[in-house]
Amino acid sequence: MPTSKKPRKKSSRLSAGAELAALPNPMTLEGMWRELGAGPDDEALGEAQDLVYDAWETADGRSRYALARKALKLSPLCADAWLILAERPSLSARDRREFIERAVKAGELALGEDGFAEYAGHFWGFLETRPYMRARHLLADDLWRSGDRDAAIKHLREMLTLNPGDNQGLRYVLLAWLMRTDDDVAVRAHLRQHDDEASAFMSYTQALFAFKAGDGGNAGRQAAEEAWACNRHVPGLLAHKGKLSYQDTGYYTMGGEDEAAYYVEEYGFAWKQTPGAVDWLLEVTKDLKPR
Repeated sequence: MPTSKKPRKKSSRLSAGAELAALPNPMTLEGMWRELGAGPDDEALGEAQDLVYDAWETADGRSRYALARKALKLSPLCADAWLILAERPSLSARDRREFIERAVKAGELALGEDGFAEYAGHFWGFLETRPYMRARHLLADDLWRSGDRDAAIKHLREMLTLNPGDNQGLRYVLLAWLMRTDDDVAVRAHLRQHDDEASAFMSYTQALFAFKAGDGGNAGRQAAEEAWACNRHVPGLLAHKGKLSYQDTGYYTMGGEDEAAYYVEEYGFAWKQTPGAVDWLLEVTKDLKPR
């Protein structure tokens, strides 16, 4: 005899829109938090950040998101908690952007005007600045992916002003984005700013732009040889003579095949769009020996 099934309990989880409406919105707290004088040393914010650290160590998604919500109840200025909630794959692009924008605003308010004045030029060197920098980087990336390239580039430029030491590697992202927009003037200016850096990213791009300027002679050859000294795997990968197996883990080996694969993945399009560039690079570097 058939038995009737018990009706399923309705999920108590809020939709992303309802959750955003229920959570305190940092966008509306600016005046109040200035009156209260909240800053990086705020006790509630410190407790909320401790919950974020616990969340980062939690493998289970639901538990991680629950800790983030708990953190926001302690302090809506916990930027990293907003970012944890923004990582959920079920979010729409619009809702994800809202969570990220709240994270940026939360980080901004948490630092306050005094924090920006004190840490300017040394952001990321102080733990208090890192939630804001993480949030703003994610916002720039989200803007870029959505097609708002000018706004994304502006964010990276301003972040590099806040932290010229660039612990986040934003100069490499900015270089790739400037190349994608075909802004050769901006690319050359960026390369001049980092002309003393011995990295595959800068040096191979220096060589490419030397070739594009018609300088395939001594100066161009020297640039290509210096790039090859940084990483000898790039020419072969550009010419499809090696297997491109790139996985973005956030880490790479300087001079290694993974660094070369990253370079080709992000910057190789510019070489292939420049007639003769790859063949020239192969010719210049074919007889070079590892030092």
